[in-house]
Amino acid sequence: MSIQAPSAVVLVRPHHFRPNPLTADDNVFQVTGAITESSPLATAAYAEVTRAASALESAGIRVHLFDDESPDRPDSVFPNNWMSTHPGGHVAIYPMYASNRRGERRSDVIDMLKNQYRVQDVIDYSGLELDDVFLEGTGAIVLDHVSRIAYVARSHRADPIALERFCTNFGYEPMVFDAVDPSGVPIYHTNVMMGIATDFALVGCDLIQSSARRAQVVDRLTAHGRTVIDLDFGQVCDFAGNAIELHAPGGRILALSRRAAVTLRPDQLAVIERSCTLLPLDIPTIELAGGSVRCMIAGIHLDPRPAVIAA
Repeated sequence: MSIQAPSAVVLVRPHHFRPNPLTADDNVFQVTGAITESSPLATAAYAEVTRAASALESAGIRVHLFDDESPDRPDSVFPNNWMSTHPGGHVAIYPMYASNRRGERRSDVIDMLKNQYRVQDVIDYSGLELDDVFLEGTGAIVLDHVSRIAYVARSHRADPIALERFCTNFGYEPMVFDAVDPSGVPIYHTNVMMGIATDFALVGCDLIQSSARRAQVVDRLTAHGRTVIDLDFGQVCDFAGNAIELHAPGGRILALSRRAAVTLRPDQLAVIERSCTLLPLDIPTIELAGGSVRCMIAGIHLDPRPAVIAA
């Protein structure tokens, strides 16, 4: 087992998916021309989540699949932005930047976690929205659970006040950096350019503006023997950094989109496959919204409650 790789996940299957018009301004990975109310997109996204859940379950991952039938939550397929779970029984709920995303927070998901896993406390930061303070979960924060470091690309979706509170409550050291695309636009979520696994990290290193800070990030990531796989901007645009390591009965897997898997070079694949089996998922419709597999998956880093055996 690896503390970095959960063996259970939460997925949300949307019935009314579409790229969110309220997030298009700062998400350069979103396909703005695809913003539409048309049902074919929603139907395709529903099917993609269904297939992804099946593929994860076939690989041995425990999947808790929730349906979202609301027409007012276009991004509900990305639950990792509003919640995270942590070893020791801790759960965080986050303040969201886009007003039409705030309804994605669901008490039934939290109730499921409490019923099926050992939850000691739930810390809810969502009230910070009233002060225009936002921190969009493990989209804004990429967590190194081994070294207890929270990597964050600075943006208005990752407020330093909320980050400091989170790190104090959950015991992480913040490492904040400025990251921009080749046009100088800030990276909206850290997890599109960085994914941390047990033995390697996928990082768009050149997007980190300061060469000194870039070196510090690489040094911290490699301090315990990880290999940093440096992604170019084209690979970041294909969501190669938006991957998540999971623990299956047969060993660790790396869940990522098929688009991301295809863009990886043979030398990069060789590093990954030394410790993980790739699990490519077909989600081209969902990727129109500017997120990929990591955004879809809320990992469960909690101990399961023991099964009750009937007398």
